[in-house]
Amino acid sequence: MAIAGGSRTRTLVVEDHKAFLDFITATARNCANVEVIGEVQDGFSAVHRAAQLQPDLILLDIRLPGLNGIDAARRIRSLSPDSRIIFVTQECSPDIVEAAFTLGAWGYIMKVHAGVELPLALSAVVNGNKFFGNGLPQYTSTSSSVNA
Repeated sequence: MAIAGGSRTRTLVVEDHKAFLDFITATARNCANVEVIGEVQDGFSAVHRAAQLQPDLILLDIRLPGLNGIDAARRIRSLSPDSRIIFVTQECSPDIVEAAFTLGAWGYIMKVHAGVELPLALSAVVNGNKFFGNGLPQYTSTSSSVNA
């Protein structure tokens, strides 16, 4: 596994909008030590591919067809427990942010900030730090105290 280890971080990208999926994938591929090993566009496929691939990292949207990202993350936690998850989403409700970190999210960024924050989040999480993006409501858990 590459996280905090020096080799490439095997990454699964989960996003239902093709143009944004392509953007996230391209951004991730431009980051040092990140290898995109899969792309899927719905929650059920995310769970299946995570179980199959056992990625080091998952970039996960919340609004997904079939199974939303929170429910997908809950299932992924049991099937691929070592995978770290960064949520990349439009959802900024305090309840959703809290649910994401309660499930063990390592990062949470808003899509509108992804161009700047995704590389920062990838670097932080690969190096063992949590990442809490700008533009989100205050979330006071000590597990998500990192901010860009």
